Amino acid sequence: MTETIEITTEYITLGQLLKLSGVVDTGGAVKPFLAEHDVYLNGEPENRRGKKLYDGDLVELPDIGKFEISR
Repeated sequence: MTETIEITTEYITLGQLLKLSGVVDTGGAVKPFLAEHDVYLNGEPENRRGKKLYDGDLVELPDIGKFEISR
């Protein structure tokens, strides 16, 4: 099931998404999480915590969930 993450700005970063969705508790936990887990942005591997996510982007974390950005 895909969870929708509502944003009010033009974009959010991958790190912000991981915090907003509750996948990680703090910003400091983002980098180690990305080093240990596969993350896909629109079907492509992504590991940059500062990667900008825009309306319509889909982030998939195998065994955790899918998140769609919506504005």
